[in-house]
Amino acid sequence: MFETLEIKVWVVWVAGLLALAGLLDRILMPSVRWYLRRRFNKAIEQLNTRLQLQIQPFKLTERQVMVDRLAHDPQVMEAVLEHSNAEGIPYHVAADMAMRYAREIVPSFSAFAYFGFGIRFARWLSRALYRVRLGYVDETALQNMDPNATVVFVMNHRSNMDYVIVTFLAAQRSALSYAVGEWARVWPLKQLIRSTGAYFIRRKSRNPLYRRVLSRYVQMATAAGVTQAVFPEGSLSRDGALKPAKLGLLNYIVSDFDPAQDRDVVFVPVGVNYDRVLEDRVLLAAHRGEKTGLWFKLWTFLHFMVRHLWLRMTRRFYKFGYASVSFGVPISLKGFLSGQDAMSHERMTANLGRELMQQVGQVVPVLPVSLISTVLLDHGETPLGKEQVQTLAREELDRLLAKGAHIHIPRKNLDYAVEIGLRMLILRRALVLRDGVYHFKPDQLQLIQYYANAIAHLR
Repeated sequence: MFETLEIKVWVVWVAGLLALAGLLDRILMPSVRWYLRRRFNKAIEQLNTRLQLQIQPFKLTERQVMVDRLAHDPQVMEAVLEHSNAEGIPYHVAADMAMRYAREIVPSFSAFAYFGFGIRFARWLSRALYRVRLGYVDETALQNMDPNATVVFVMNHRSNMDYVIVTFLAAQRSALSYAVGEWARVWPLKQLIRSTGAYFIRRKSRNPLYRRVLSRYVQMATAAGVTQAVFPEGSLSRDGALKPAKLGLLNYIVSDFDPAQDRDVVFVPVGVNYDRVLEDRVLLAAHRGEKTGLWFKLWTFLHFMVRHLWLRMTRRFYKFGYASVSFGVPISLKGFLSGQDAMSHERMTANLGRELMQQVGQVVPVLPVSLISTVLLDHGETPLGKEQVQTLAREELDRLLAKGAHIHIPRKNLDYAVEIGLRMLILRRALVLRDGVYHFKPDQLQLIQYYANAIAHLR
């Protein structure tokens, strides 16, 4: 009973370290977590004083809590039961699928990642590639929005740079929650995008259980007042033209909306345009029906990066022209519904989609390359001199202005805008200057049509 026991020194050290870890976990760590949470909340409060649209508590909720809440939502659980019966699988298997979908969809917003890194990166990348300009803005209408409403920025989709440019230019208004396609679900981009509050969607999924989980997340975020940004076209425009709205996400946002009980939803039309779209040739190849799989996109990207770096190293790089974003007059969902006769939900959603895309199209900025492309196409393959292009561009501008288009003229000098447009098309190898006149390259006609299509709806 009183015999001496020998214990290895390393065992004593391990036991001591475990005891110390337990002590820290029980006593010190709660205090540290409380202190950090207090500092975080204070930082969010200060940030909200500078933002027009405040960051809602829903967005700051711990991710696992939101995943559990979504997966156990009564409507999701009902969908799980329906899926179980329809597919003939055990209920717990269908429930596991719903939980997996919830983990895939729910973001993990980090104010530090968004405002500390995301905004700075967006600003740097935007300015490194483009001359970024804020186009038309009805500041009075934006400032007069209901502060308690859920704001949804509705945008045309020209390029994957849309996320970057709009995030940069909307940084003083709010933190935007984007709906991002499957293309971004790769490491480490997936973790970075999710930390900025974006959520991933499978645009082509027809799985009813997945769609129910996605719709409930969108409805919960909308009801909680989370500021969102959506692309009603669904995917990048392959021919450059504005497309009709696909009603999936829009339907989720407005479904079960009760004007008498729910907070208002305000849609802000956003028009985006570029003098050069980074993915233009890939999109045109897809539009022609050519194979644009992973290897094609990877090769195109690597070729672009090598050429881009070489031009910068040799100091022959020109920025890709102008990129401009315009913000239109907000559209209240309550106001829209009050002006609609009694009709089905599907018809109302379709009418809303058409109205939103019409307003988005109206604020798409006219930029030099789109303007010059339009002028050149109007005259077919007839070679034009610079003075002729300037005269025709001036006439086209007058027609566009008469129809209410918003136009960005660099330095307020049309001759300079024409010079920029022509130079960009020459750099894109779509035009050739020969004997003082500009000639089409026959095999690049589709590229010029692509940029003219960006403003075709304004004519």
